[in-house]
Amino acid sequence: MRSIKQPGAPVPERIQWVEARGRAFSFKFEAGVSLLEAARRGFATEGFVGGVLSFREGALGPFAYVMPALSKTGANAAFYSDTFRPQGITRLKLGSMTLGVRDDAPFFHCHGLWIEQGNRASGGHILPEEAIVAEPFEVDAFGVDGALFLAEPDAETNFKLFGPVEAAATGVRPTSRAFALRLRPNQDFALCLEEFCRTHGIAHARIHGGVGSTIGARFTHGGVTEPFATELAVTSGIIAPGRSGALEAELDVALIDYTGGIAEGRLIRGDNPVLMTMELVLEALA
Repeated sequence: MRSIKQPGAPVPERIQWVEARGRAFSFKFEAGVSLLEAARRGFATEGFVGGVLSFREGALGPFAYVMPALSKTGANAAFYSDTFRPQGITRLKLGSMTLGVRDDAPFFHCHGLWIEQGNRASGGHILPEEAIVAEPFEVDAFGVDGALFLAEPDAETNFKLFGPVEAAATGVRPTSRAFALRLRPNQDFALCLEEFCRTHGIAHARIHGGVGSTIGARFTHGGVTEPFATELAVTSGIIAPGRSGALEAELDVALIDYTGGIAEGRLIRGDNPVLMTMELVLEALA
């Protein structure tokens, strides 16, 4: 399986996780406020400090983002491009977001695909401070109670990354057993989740959110993304018994690579290792 050498030594625990409770809900982003504030308000209304969400449409403007890029200094295995600021209204196609805390304030990690003015297709990593909701749009969210995604320095990748930590439960009507996860580099996305579910006695699970990167990508439809640095959003995901009875993860994703190549589809199990990180919430289903 493909692997990328990171600047720091790998830590023994390859999945950072916290068991919590959670609940799915939907809400609308308000127009005229920042994407970060719109997300914070939506979760707060339901009594949650954070969680994850996904969207299938939307409009932003002003808007700023970065794409994956090669590292210029060698301090990281890959890095970010210069900032892009498209003119006019950018129409979101899809994306996923993790809402948590960085430097004692709300912050998010969000990847997606979109269409810019002039019908230019693009995607990448949305900058929280420079994205304004242009028109109201609905999102599907999953709030987490008892866990929080906290941005902390990560010695392995030399980035400040979201990872789940324990948090005080608020008692806000959570309905499901849920796990906040961060997958570390150089392990297959699907197989890692399958092993986690087996270890924790989870026979059927649904993925909520899903923001991270893989080392290129290999799809069940035959498509291949060769450039190794990507920005990826999970569009749907389940872990359930396959034909053999063993657990199998079905992971549908969308991504952009550092050359600007865009790809969507279902990942092949066993051939899609994590590049930097993968954040998500796993909901255990009855």
